[in-house]
Amino acid sequence: MVLELPKFVEFNVVASEANWAWPAALRDIFRPRGVNLLVARDPGEFVGIIERRRIHTAIVDMDSETGGLAVVRIIRVDYPLLPCILLTSGAGETLLGRALKLDVFSVIDKPVDMCILREQLNRLFVKRYNSEIFK
Repeated sequence: MVLELPKFVEFNVVASEANWAWPAALRDIFRPRGVNLLVARDPGEFVGIIERRRIHTAIVDMDSETGGLAVVRIIRVDYPLLPCILLTSGAGETLLGRALKLDVFSVIDKPVDMCILREQLNRLFVKRYNSEIFK
């Protein structure tokens, strides 16, 4: 399903907080494109951000203290159509199956190759929002 967006739209992405350079690396991708990055420390903060702002994508770190798939499950309760990208250092068959059941848009191995992440974001935004902002 492609959503029609107004000519001027503010794009917002929420991502898991990390104890490495992850948020800074994301900002390097997002800032030049005018995309706002919001960082969540735990599942409650993910939900709070999604309730207060129009969020276009959630990037969830499977290995963070927030609990990866649990965060996606919580998001799916009230926001079943919000695209989610899952980051993990162990993308085994079981995890991929669970991610598929939760309709995760993409699973990306860690350490994250920022070119792959940008490609996936571009694919997601073209498919979902008819926007080439990440091209």
